[in-house]
Amino acid sequence: MKVVVMGLGYIGLPTAAIIADKGIEVLGVDVNPSVVDTINSGKIHIVEPELDTVVKCVIESGTLKASLKPDYGDIFLIVVPTPFRQNHRPDISYIESATRAVIPFLKEGNIYIIESTSPVGTTEKMAELIWKERPELKGKIQIAYCPERVLPGNVIYELENNDRVIGGIDKASTEQAIAFYQLFVKGNMHPTNTRTAEMCKLTENSSRDVQIAFANELSMICEKAGVNVWELIELANKHPRVHILQPGCGVGGHCIAVDPWFIVSDFTEQAQIIKRSRETNDYKADWCTQKTLESCQEFEAKTGREPIVACMGLSFKPDIDDLRESPAKYIVSRIIAEARAEILVVEPNVVSHKSFNLLPYQDAYNKADIVVWLVRHKTFLSIKRKEEKIEMDFCGIRK
Repeated sequence: MKVVVMGLGYIGLPTAAIIADKGIEVLGVDVNPSVVDTINSGKIHIVEPELDTVVKCVIESGTLKASLKPDYGDIFLIVVPTPFRQNHRPDISYIESATRAVIPFLKEGNIYIIESTSPVGTTEKMAELIWKERPELKGKIQIAYCPERVLPGNVIYELENNDRVIGGIDKASTEQAIAFYQLFVKGNMHPTNTRTAEMCKLTENSSRDVQIAFANELSMICEKAGVNVWELIELANKHPRVHILQPGCGVGGHCIAVDPWFIVSDFTEQAQIIKRSRETNDYKADWCTQKTLESCQEFEAKTGREPIVACMGLSFKPDIDDLRESPAKYIVSRIIAEARAEILVVEPNVVSHKSFNLLPYQDAYNKADIVVWLVRHKTFLSIKRKEEKIEMDFCGIRK
């Protein structure tokens, strides 16, 4: 068996590595030459615990090879980004491009599976594209959709142990795709159709977004009411049927901050709560920015000088290097553009960044007058704190 994985990013590379670790030949394909070269040297270009060890092992054993172009195989996995345009309409051009790239290599008996988060109906559209270009393959290859559902920072474990929802365009496609995933997934397989599987992924992330929006809205209410939101949530969660999530400076990442718009764009009239929650979470980043700007103005009015502000964290969640759709990154960019202050930027999981001059976290903390906590990285918990600092806690660092 040979598996071709299209896309070697935060999900594609771990997926390719896990499959290769089972002794299955894997060709990983990416359009970025630097990514391909890095992986073929046995190294990784992202931060993910345990991934470097697995990749090094499968590269050395020869079961994984990275390439700029696809080749013939038995299983084709599409694991590429699905961003949205400025009007919040989903962009499936990466999926279509990856599909077009593999069409010449498809043959009878192959299995084509999309893992990329997709609007409802995408798998059917790609099936039609394949049939149009290769009509002789209609009914002779299996086509399915199986969304990933992993947590960054714990991807290796969850890829193997989480349940999978698998929807084929027909019963045979579903069964064949399940048989494939059972080769490397210990979790249970849940069969369905493509549209339900596509909607399942969007529903999971939209549900999370709605719950986070409640916590973020609650945090803004508590600030105005003079209530400690962290203590409040802890107490409220003592109720046996209440589980409020933790607020933050917004919602980021390429899933929760994006996927709800896929539903809203296609079902505008029906998706009222989902749309409002997405807007609330986006607004929370603006709210945090405004609170920081006000603190800077108050400091200057009181001391007669511009403050030094340390912005602590850029990633969209703790202990990873992923800055996609990060509210923290957005907040820092706005503070730099709008504040009358010297801005120090900290992100311990990123070595360098083209837009920010990154500083060591303890140095930035020591130098700052105002410390803006944006991401609750574990490394920040070890910082030696000083009472004289003005600290703005948007992520629960002091809870």
